[in-house]
Amino acid sequence: MINLVTSLINFKKNPLSKREKDILRLVEKGLTTKKVAGQLFLSEGTVRNYMSTILDKLHAANRITAIHIAKKHDWI
Repeated sequence: MINLVTSLINFKKNPLSKREKDILRLVEKGLTTKKVAGQLFLSEGTVRNYMSTILDKLHAANRITAIHIAKKHDWI
C-alpha cells in the first residue's frame, strides 16, 4: 500500500501513450481483451502486452487499480 501511495505522489505528467490511454478507456468501459483488440484492430496478444506496460508504468497490481490511478490524475 505504501508503494502505491509513493507512486501516486511521484507521478508528475501522464506516462501513458495515446494507444495506452485508448486501451485503458476501453477496459474501463468493461470491454474484454478480445473486444478491445477488435475495436482497435490489434491482436489480443498486443492488447495484453499494452496492459502489462500500463500496469508497470502505473505501478498497478491490476486493471482496476490502473484505471483508478489514471482517473485520479485525469490521464483518461
